[in-house]
Amino acid sequence: MEPNIPILYEDAQVLCCVKPAGILSQAAPGGEATLLTYLEAQTGSPVYPVHRLDRQTGGVMVFAKTKEAAASLSAQAADRTLEKRYCALVHGKVEPAEGELEDWLFKDARTNKVFVVRRERKGVRKAKLHYTVEDFDGFVSRVGVLLDTGRTHQIRVQFASRRHPVVGDRRYGAKDDSDRLCLWSRSVAFCHPVTGERMQFEEKEPF
Repeated sequence: MEPNIPILYEDAQVLCCVKPAGILSQAAPGGEATLLTYLEAQTGSPVYPVHRLDRQTGGVMVFAKTKEAAASLSAQAADRTLEKRYCALVHGKVEPAEGELEDWLFKDARTNKVFVVRRERKGVRKAKLHYTVEDFDGFVSRVGVLLDTGRTHQIRVQFASRRHPVVGDRRYGAKDDSDRLCLWSRSVAFCHPVTGERMQFEEKEPF
């Protein structure tokens, strides 16, 4: 049975929805059904990807419904006017309570795992984010994150490299018994491709 994808907004140009955790956001080898295919079946119209989320990460995403809108939103993603905010639960007390993380990241294509490295070289890309600690319960910090760049596994790797792995993220060192990855796309903001209106859509994290 196909999942019913919650749609936050839809018009002739754009579609904003809430991606369930556990679903691929875009096509991958193997022919598995993706969020794209579910949305196209649900809306009866073509849908074009603009950004992606890891399979285990849920939350707000924006898609284009025309090639022209896709070009506009992709350009906004490239110049960082398409703003993506996340929430994560991470192990330990993150200090200072707000700041930025900047690293060089290398992705091992063979293992699909990302590593922080010390210097720029072939295959290495800069990653930057801003964070604010919203709560600390003595064991776990709730952090709000604004991405400056959108690298594979970026939030997971940057916090894990500082001994603050995301709760449930055993790939990057978490040793808890959580049955879910506690990383969520909380909001997406962008300028409408046709009207230019600044739009923002939000969905609170379920953890």
